[in-house]
Amino acid sequence: MRKFKLLCALLCGVMFVNPLFAYDLSLNDAVEKIIAESNDLKKADANVKKAKASLDAVNANRWVNVSANATYMNLVNVAHPSSDQGVELPAEFGGMLSQVLQHDMTNFQIPDNYLIAGVTATQPIYTFGKIGNAVDSVRSAIKMSEASKEMTRREVAYSAADLYWTAKMTDEIVKLAQKDLDNAKVSKSKLTATGRANRGNLVKIEADIAAREINVSDAEFNRDTAHRMLKIFAGIDEDAELVLTDNFPTDFDVQTEKKLTSTPQWDVLNEQVRMYESKASSQRANGYPTLAAVGAYDFVTFGNDIGHMFQTSQGTQAAYWGLSLQVPIFSGGLNRANATVDAMNAEAARQDLDKAKKLTTEQYNTAIRQYNHLRDNLANMQNARDLAAKTYQFSQQRFGAGQTSAVELAEVASGLYQLDIGLLNAKYKLLMAKESIKKLGE
Repeated sequence: MRKFKLLCALLCGVMFVNPLFAYDLSLNDAVEKIIAESNDLKKADANVKKAKASLDAVNANRWVNVSANATYMNLVNVAHPSSDQGVELPAEFGGMLSQVLQHDMTNFQIPDNYLIAGVTATQPIYTFGKIGNAVDSVRSAIKMSEASKEMTRREVAYSAADLYWTAKMTDEIVKLAQKDLDNAKVSKSKLTATGRANRGNLVKIEADIAAREINVSDAEFNRDTAHRMLKIFAGIDEDAELVLTDNFPTDFDVQTEKKLTSTPQWDVLNEQVRMYESKASSQRANGYPTLAAVGAYDFVTFGNDIGHMFQTSQGTQAAYWGLSLQVPIFSGGLNRANATVDAMNAEAARQDLDKAKKLTTEQYNTAIRQYNHLRDNLANMQNARDLAAKTYQFSQQRFGAGQTSAVELAEVASGLYQLDIGLLNAKYKLLMAKESIKKLGE
């Protein structure tokens, strides 16, 4: 009974413990996850939305603008501020009016409560390019933000591939370091199995084992660091055990050189030129007239007190419609100066575009040449590594038979290890060169 209770307790403990779990991750999944988690890409997406909102703001100037206003006034009797009566005209002024109007105006009073309310509508008809060029400028800004977002996406995808293959390379280095250590231990066991071992060989091989144990420890630290960085950027639980399912390929296709015709960076700079040119045209148009249709309605009412202001006999109405032509006369050269600034910004962007085309084209061609160069050398490196592995097998057999020293065996083992690392590094460079080609000219 006691054993049964102990078994139940252990099972319950296992059920409620949060175990480490393995997470399989392919290259494509890693790229998608890192793109989804990228703060730079989210910021770029916000910039696109901001640019589109700016277009709505500029387009609003094309349509009718309606405004309403209301003003209430209470006139003060300056002679008797505390009086609740209206504003009284002086007797002399009243006499003058009575002579004109043939009435007794000596006690004429002006109502002291006024309300003026109205609605005004304005519809631009022709602005000589003020609005049109401003809209074209914002449209270019939208295309700039979209191209910038694509450029950011490519940078994030490249970084994601770099994180993935770096982590995968650290996995392979751990395996190589562990294999190198195991080979040294096997050599020691063969040495001691033959009976009384040579003291010098034994000391040398024990030193090699200690050094290889350090290599394994360093490789495991680098692997854990690379995996942790990959999990952080991909939004994966840091406690998960990461299993990278894509392996380094053995065959690589030839990359053919082709002319680079467009990149997101070129699109950004090209649209920047157009944006500044449109802004310059819009600034020049500020010196031209503006034709608009206008219409207004006003209602005016007055009275000696608020309660009697809205009597029918007290209110008046007015309305009109027509055309309005505004002609700027002098602005101190402001429009010309602003247009010149934008024109020079356009010229600077044009020079940046020309420079970017030269540099990016060279980077693109260099990436293709580097890829093909590494690919051509890969077969020779693989062959050299295979020969080194055979040499190590022969040397290990001779060492076990007492026909060679531990120093020679260590040199052969070190050469094999370095060739394994070099071959792995060449494959990594090949993959990243291919990613560079995709980033620059996809």
